Amino acid sequence: MVKPAAKREAVKELQKSFEVSLRRACGLMRLSISSYYYRGGSARDDGPLRVALREGASRRRRWGYRMLTDMLRRQGFEDNHKRIYRIYREEGLQVPVRKRHKKGRWRGEKPVSPTGPNQRWSMDFMSDQLANGRRIRTLNIIDDFTRECLAIEVDTSINGNRVCRVLDRLVAERGRPEKILTDNGPEFTGKALDRWAYEHCVEQQFIQPGKPVQKCFVESFNGTCRDECLNEHWFLSLEDAREIIDLWREDYNRIRSHSSLGRISPREYAAQFAQNPLRATPCAPSERNPSPIQQHKTPTKTLSL
Repeated sequence: MVKPAAKREAVKELQKSFEVSLRRACGLMRLSISSYYYRGGSARDDGPLRVALREGASRRRRWGYRMLTDMLRRQGFEDNHKRIYRIYREEGLQVPVRKRHKKGRWRGEKPVSPTGPNQRWSMDFMSDQLANGRRIRTLNIIDDFTRECLAIEVDTSINGNRVCRVLDRLVAERGRPEKILTDNGPEFTGKALDRWAYEHCVEQQFIQPGKPVQKCFVESFNGTCRDECLNEHWFLSLEDAREIIDLWREDYNRIRSHSSLGRISPREYAAQFAQNPLRATPCAPSERNPSPIQQHKTPTKTLSL
């Protein structure tokens, strides 16, 4: 019972069945004495107001109820704005919001493989869920040259400002990169990351929309993280997910061998490159395994005459 009319009927039933006073019955129903004795007048005819609202909305299709209220005032209607808004909603005259489709920020530049550490970092998002069904997101940041996973930020929601805070922490630990490579997601194309890149003199590079292969390094890492970590563990809570994923990240950097780095771990490769910068540049993930046609292709034999 939420309406006063229903509570009045309940008060009458209490007085009739249990012979309690009116004050006590109203107190039990949480109804004031004045509300019990109140008798509303006859319902007001809203027909002319509804007709005027519909006519005005048909002529001014992009006007909301405030503009229509001003128009009704000029026509002589003195109804309260709350009544006008209630009828406006009942008639379904709300103005539909036109969604602006974000365009990709790709400018035609194709990513080129880096030739040293901290030349380019790649970032991407992944999603998973906890044991209770709550969704979580991970922000994966890797160094495209050494293949090191610099950070995996785990939370239920990660916006552009949170991305900037993670980058600030990484810059304090290992210096700033020359470029950051991302897709055209709203967290990466927003003003927060754009301002951060400008203040830190870091070039923002976006992939061509619909071409995730242009950020092949982080996409390859995402597949490994999904297969070896997210699909292998049952996260009981957000803290449990953060602890397990961070332990796996350390194992990935220190122990797990990488096929494109000569079967050594990313951290070992970074140490070797620091001692000998003239070593070969690692290959892209698409270059690791030859295609089946290339694997089974036999060299042609030449006949000597």
